[in-house]
Amino acid sequence: MAGVGALSIGALSAAIGIPVETLRTWERRYGFPVAERKPSGHRLYPLSTVPRLRLINQALARGHRAAEVVPASEAMLEALLDVVPTVPVREAGEVSPIPAAQPTGLFDAVLAFDAESLKRIFQVEWARRGPLGFLEQVVAPMLGAIGDAWQRGELDVRHEHFASALLGDFLRAVRMPLDQRATGPLVALATLPGERHGLGLQMSALVFAQAGWRALMLGIETPPEQIVALTREAQVAAVALSFVLPDSDVAPVRWLRRQIKREVPLLIGGAAVRAEWAGPGIQVLPDLRALDAWVRATR
Repeated sequence: MAGVGALSIGALSAAIGIPVETLRTWERRYGFPVAERKPSGHRLYPLSTVPRLRLINQALARGHRAAEVVPASEAMLEALLDVVPTVPVREAGEVSPIPAAQPTGLFDAVLAFDAESLKRIFQVEWARRGPLGFLEQVVAPMLGAIGDAWQRGELDVRHEHFASALLGDFLRAVRMPLDQRATGPLVALATLPGERHGLGLQMSALVFAQAGWRALMLGIETPPEQIVALTREAQVAAVALSFVLPDSDVAPVRWLRRQIKREVPLLIGGAAVRAEWAGPGIQVLPDLRALDAWVRATR
């Protein structure tokens, strides 16, 4: 509680299980929830906001679009939910009732090249789980399932490219408002020559942006000497590299470590990275949760 009968945005987020950034986006885009500004300048939300937001959360969980339900009144939302059965709203810290590995309809949407359904699933899961939960419980299992299905012959390259492109667009879109407000250290993200998969960079950039870091995307297959040049030309606080190819080699990592400034940590992650790659100034981060912990602790 931030005052009598009012909540800070953090308390409001915890009460209903919707990320702070999502609430801010809704207020800017749809005019709800509306904050009251106190003489001190603090923004507070009335307790009466909570029931409507919980109804909105339930409607989103049933597949409705934010543009349709966020501006709706409580009466309209209740009428909508009377027609379509509701599911329990996830409280803060509670495990989502939807299986983490495959939200309902996701795989079918990829098979059918159904972009609208896939985007709707992303939006719902982003709102329900928050950034890190969305990446860990939805994106990572989805990519793994697509890879396994391709190996079994159930999906073709066109399916993988379709899903990856749509996911990349979504990750960039949700990161954009975070990037615009970020004022923290600058991190350069890249893959080395031969590494053509860039979604790991997009996922990592979102983790950095969520913690207030400024993400500078160099992209895939960046020559090591170009990374070195950047660290000498810009105030880069860290360099993050992604490795997914089974035959990835640690030698370029060691070379980069010798070339870049000693005070600039080199962060490496991805399916191909092994614990023995770690060394002085080289931090192995096995998953996104480890990256999130490192980023927040370092800043």
